[in-house]
Amino acid sequence: MSRPVSLTLMSVILGLVAAVGPFAIDMYLPAMPEIGRDLGVDQQAVQWTIVGYFVTFGLAQLAYGPWADQAGRKPPLYAGLALFITGTVICALAPSIGWLIAGRMVQGLGGAANMMVLRAVIRDLATGPQATRMMSTIMIVIAVSPLLAPLSGAGLLALGDWRLIFLALLAAAVASFFLIHFALPETLTDANRQRFDLSGTLAGTRVLLADREFMVMTFLAGFAFASFFVFIASAAFVYRDQFGLTPTQFSFAFAVNAIGFFAASQFASPLSRRLGTLRMIAGATVGFALATFAGFGLALAGLASLPVTMSTLFIGNIFLGVILPTAQVQALEEHGEIAGLASSLGGTMQMVAAGVLVAAAGPFLDGTVTPMLAAIAACGLIALVLSRMIPRQAALA
Repeated sequence: MSRPVSLTLMSVILGLVAAVGPFAIDMYLPAMPEIGRDLGVDQQAVQWTIVGYFVTFGLAQLAYGPWADQAGRKPPLYAGLALFITGTVICALAPSIGWLIAGRMVQGLGGAANMMVLRAVIRDLATGPQATRMMSTIMIVIAVSPLLAPLSGAGLLALGDWRLIFLALLAAAVASFFLIHFALPETLTDANRQRFDLSGTLAGTRVLLADREFMVMTFLAGFAFASFFVFIASAAFVYRDQFGLTPTQFSFAFAVNAIGFFAASQFASPLSRRLGTLRMIAGATVGFALATFAGFGLALAGLASLPVTMSTLFIGNIFLGVILPTAQVQALEEHGEIAGLASSLGGTMQMVAAGVLVAAAGPFLDGTVTPMLAAIAACGLIALVLSRMIPRQAALA
């Protein structure tokens, strides 16, 4: 088998393993009202099941990175899946909202391993445009999750109660275990393993925090990704309540915007070869910012109809599909010897940045289109400012 085909196959395997996490986020969203009624709590209490997942998901990456550099890539994946399976069982059997939140937090602790370790695996196998191509392929698999997961959850609700959703997630986690065990080789050689010690970890962390390119790329990806979080959190209310779409119509509208993202991600690798990676990121960020500004401006002018909103979001997601896989890969480009630590630290900072922005925007998201587009435009502005901080000589290279 040729190397390109092998890397493509590996990308698909990694994408399938990583997709368990996004499914855990999106699959049970249609069941949230039923969960509240069944457990006798209000909407705000149920929403803590999302907050708890993301908090532990972000923080746990700090532990998986050094472990992956010391012991190899597969042991943290096994441990993460064990935690995810444990959390899923707790969720499926939860007698109260407290137990459900606890189960979700354990899920987050486990789910972080997949997303963190896969970036280190990519760095083991490839660099530059090849690594971007791998990440883009993985993005296709992951990007399908927000389209299929809510529909799958709604279908399971038609067959039974909300606990069926967590049983389905349990089956997906078990399938991931078999993929990791039988289809994913260990990609970190013995010669490249790093002995873990606190002083070494702190030294590596200082190197990363002092690396301007690592920091810029990490936060650029984080705030760009935050725009997608804002959209997921708001779109159902805006599209259904303000624009009057049925659940099925909303699913198709949601799909149109997501298509722009994962279709464009496939052009990131050839564009990076032609234009240069850093120059491409800088240009795509300008396009992303302009699209988000246009959407917000039209909303302020009272012109943000459904077609206009979908069009500006679609264009913005095209540029987002170029930015995200490339910036994530570029952040690790010069840190192959500490790829696990760089991946975990970068992943945590990205999640924290996105979470802070979404939390800050939360009180203003009232189910109408203008606040949603304003928050997305804020993401575009921050990403644009960060793109101006890319080292000039490197960007022109």
